[in-house]
Amino acid sequence: MLKAVILIGGPQKGTRFRPLSFEVPKPLFPVAGVPMIQHHIEACAQVPGMQEILLIGFYQPDEPLTRFLEAAQQEFNLPVRYLQEFAPLGTGGGLYHFRDQILAGGPEAFFVLNADVCSDFPLSAMLDAYRHQPHPFLLLGTTANRTQSLNYGCIVENPQTHEVLHYVEKPSTFVSDIINCGIYLFSPEALKPLRDVFQRNQQDGQLCLPLGEDSSGLWPGAGTIRLEQDVFSALAGQGQIYVHLTDGIWSQIKSAGSALYASRLYLGQYQLTHPERLAKHTPGGPRIRGNVYIHPTAKVAPSAVLGPNVSIGEGVTVGEGVRLRESIVLHGATLQEHTCVLHTIVGWGSTVGRWARVEGTPNDPNPNDPRAHMDSESLFKDGKLLPAITILGCRVRIPAEVLILNSIVLPHKELSRSFTNQIIL
Repeated sequence: MLKAVILIGGPQKGTRFRPLSFEVPKPLFPVAGVPMIQHHIEACAQVPGMQEILLIGFYQPDEPLTRFLEAAQQEFNLPVRYLQEFAPLGTGGGLYHFRDQILAGGPEAFFVLNADVCSDFPLSAMLDAYRHQPHPFLLLGTTANRTQSLNYGCIVENPQTHEVLHYVEKPSTFVSDIINCGIYLFSPEALKPLRDVFQRNQQDGQLCLPLGEDSSGLWPGAGTIRLEQDVFSALAGQGQIYVHLTDGIWSQIKSAGSALYASRLYLGQYQLTHPERLAKHTPGGPRIRGNVYIHPTAKVAPSAVLGPNVSIGEGVTVGEGVRLRESIVLHGATLQEHTCVLHTIVGWGSTVGRWARVEGTPNDPNPNDPRAHMDSESLFKDGKLLPAITILGCRVRIPAEVLILNSIVLPHKELSRSFTNQIIL
């Protein structure tokens, strides 16, 4: 039997996904028409022998997350459970903390997937590689150019055996063009090195306690384990970590701009995996260009032109003559007649007035594009907002005949004029 663990993290003070993460946990943000982590769950459910999918993070188990888990269990006929961390425990701490639940039933191995990645998830190919040559850790890797590789975990492999000889997280100089995809297959023995890190952290913490303080209890920081720095870097070259290379689609989803790029990748993937999700051009319907998702409850005027890379959510209204391209329009939003929306995320319940133009600048975190604006870079330069996609928070009202360019509009704002390169508070 097999299991899968999806690491969904939790709310962070400086998240780059704001203002969209104000309304919904980031893992539930719609990408190509479905919640971000549904892509992960769909891929895991297709692996023969999959018995359970566990989500680990420190979000409060609120109503949207609970509803999603219930729906996922029904749709995929698999137990899908959420295990809440008592505090942020890093990429490996939750795995060790919930080791008993992960190993219950005696799985042969378990997948570990970061929620903030977009991929075609070649899990069956990873499983075949693991069964051919079992080792505690199997990492999915892909290639990046020399410039962009510095933004990721870099892997030096033995090209004959695919053993990981060296691992560096976000190096300051070029190490390798093979990068870590944040998708893994671990054997049960992989939890032993995590236990060693936990015990070492506990000992180090107790040594640092002030004199006279009771050191008999558990040091709170002992549970924080970073897979990349604490485990992969330490064990590289010891015959325990191997890499499986893929040339399929992959990107990180750290910011709203990268969600739009991931939506493009997933919509393209639907041609093979879910053609029923893609809108078709029909007589009397809107003009469809490229890959477009339209929720069945959305109302789209026949004269609208949509695509490529457009995702329209539940209950959205798109008026006559609207031009919509490279954008995500979320639940309940309204685009009035003859609006033009390009490279933009339109938030829940927002309204764009007649003849308005809302536009951003493409911000594609492609690891093979040396000119790509990566998520690790700042939003600002010299005190000015860098050009990027435009984001309208929830229930924003854009008046008729204005221009909103390269701007971020926080929720519940009702604008009265045009804005360029600004965060509108």
